[in-house]
Amino acid sequence: MTPNIITSDLKSEVYLKLSKKNPYYSSLISGCINKKENPRLIKTNQYIPSLLSTLDSKEFIHTVTVCLLPFAFCLLPFALIKPALAQPKPSPLKVVVNSNQDGSVKPDNNLTLREAINLINGTLTLDQLSPTEKAQVESLSSPARSKIEFNLPGQQTTIRLVEHLPPIATAGVIVDGTTQPGYNRDQSATAEIEIPIPLVAITPAETVEIFQGLTIINDDVIIKGLSIYGFNGEHQATVISTPADILISHRLPPDYDSKFYKSQFAADKPPQSVIIENTWLGIPPDESMPSTMSAFGVWVFNGTGVTIRRNRIAYHDGSGIITSKQARDLTITENIIVGNGMAGMPDAIRLDGTIDNTTIDSNLICGNDGSAVYLFKPMGAVSIRNNQIKYNGHRLRRAAIYLMGDDHQVIGNQITHQAGPGVVVAAYPESDRNIIQDNQFAALEGLSIDLVTRNHTGARHYQVGDGPNPKRDSPNRRRDTGNNAVNTPRWLAVEFFQRDGQVSLDGLADPGSEVDIYLVEQVSPKTPGYGALSRKIASTEADQDGKFGISLSNVQPGDYLSAIATHPDYGTSEPAVTVVVRSLDDPGNSIETRSATTLPNTAKPQCTSRPVARVPVQPQSPQIPEPILFSYQSLPR
Repeated sequence: MTPNIITSDLKSEVYLKLSKKNPYYSSLISGCINKKENPRLIKTNQYIPSLLSTLDSKEFIHTVTVCLLPFAFCLLPFALIKPALAQPKPSPLKVVVNSNQDGSVKPDNNLTLREAINLINGTLTLDQLSPTEKAQVESLSSPARSKIEFNLPGQQTTIRLVEHLPPIATAGVIVDGTTQPGYNRDQSATAEIEIPIPLVAITPAETVEIFQGLTIINDDVIIKGLSIYGFNGEHQATVISTPADILISHRLPPDYDSKFYKSQFAADKPPQSVIIENTWLGIPPDESMPSTMSAFGVWVFNGTGVTIRRNRIAYHDGSGIITSKQARDLTITENIIVGNGMAGMPDAIRLDGTIDNTTIDSNLICGNDGSAVYLFKPMGAVSIRNNQIKYNGHRLRRAAIYLMGDDHQVIGNQITHQAGPGVVVAAYPESDRNIIQDNQFAALEGLSIDLVTRNHTGARHYQVGDGPNPKRDSPNRRRDTGNNAVNTPRWLAVEFFQRDGQVSLDGLADPGSEVDIYLVEQVSPKTPGYGALSRKIASTEADQDGKFGISLSNVQPGDYLSAIATHPDYGTSEPAVTVVVRSLDDPGNSIETRSATTLPNTAKPQCTSRPVARVPVQPQSPQIPEPILFSYQSLPR
């Protein structure tokens, strides 16, 4: 028999009591109790990513006893569980869930989601079902994928769980909420990104505390067309609780940096190619705020090639999306991520661990309590492109995007109404060659781009940066400043004059830099002399002496301009001080008066809006030509 949950540590092992049917493990526990070690009670449904895929749900017990045993005493149990990792893949099935009930597995007329997952995992057999339940199961031929579909009664489409669901432990499973009768793929509640309204919801029952909604521990799993919300609990050690609507992880406990652990379980791999799409996380189908908010949305604890696309992610105590140990090749695209971080980690997307080749593209990230994207000491590079990022920093003042690490790309985003700067690059840990180009900024409380300098490591420097940097005065600045202290472009004048429709700009930057010229529509009161980089209007290059110049015809007298410099070896600079375009024919309005004026802020944006009803186009009736009347006499003879 396999232990329910086992975790390992180099110095000691945590053992959980097995089913009372097994006297061997009962004797182990009684042995530690006889040594007067203090046992501690933990609910079995508090999931540790482990060997739950090998368990029969009938062997779960309500409480289990935990005690510490000597390391040498643990060798035999680990040898016993190792063969359980290699399970034959169950034959593919299509299972139709016809009941929103939950509870112990039993033969009746109701085939529940819990029973469907156990069937797919192979821990429940067809022989254990009633004839009515068997009619809901169809055997498929390989290489077909196992499917969980839904046919719930019309007014009973919310599944209220009474305990943690078993993890999805079979590769290739599709959990498809779009199969519920009445699901409309063309009906969206939002106009910005069309995401269909789900009908099937999964949430804990009232007064029941469950940490995870769906847990995925194998490859090629697809979750779509569901609403998952309300999964939270008392905060304990991460090893015991990884609370999220959807958790993606390997089957074993988190890595304790133990050589013994790695040698025993190196064969177990993180899930690959998991897809979460067209799902509402943290929010019920009626769009109301749930009485119990989920802790996190999607937690990629350990997985590769995960895709999170076209989901609506809202109302979480912590981040909407979070990574931990590994999330290589992660794709986050076309999601609506609104109103997260209300009582914990405030950032909409929080990336940690190994995140190489991650892409965050074409999302709407709005109204979250901290940053839209926050990178905390990651390994690997991220591409952040074409996102609408607005009205974040709702509870805590933070940068819209905070970067740590090297070689990240922030390109083509719209970043507005941020209670902090636009993009901040940390000084420590070392963060270099970060490219920040072609973005549009507005209504910021700080610089559009802020490179933290002199190894500043105060709390505020990891939230809102440290403001404009002085010119690099020593090679040491490259070592203690974000993006190698690439110099900000410096204008050769504080105002430039237009003549015959042309204005010529001149300045200095690091030799070999690409200099982007931006129109500035607002001057920030938080950083006098600087304004948000509203729109890129031109580019040029600095020569080997660091000089650049360009003539523009697409600006008008009174326009404010700024510039940034990007060097391939260093990254992108902070913005230059704003300058103004003047007309030779208009000597009035001095630069001092104009620069002291702050342009009015636009109204705070609304995150989402209702789609406009589509009016069907009525086909036009064919036009019948009028008959031509003529007389017989008019015909030619």
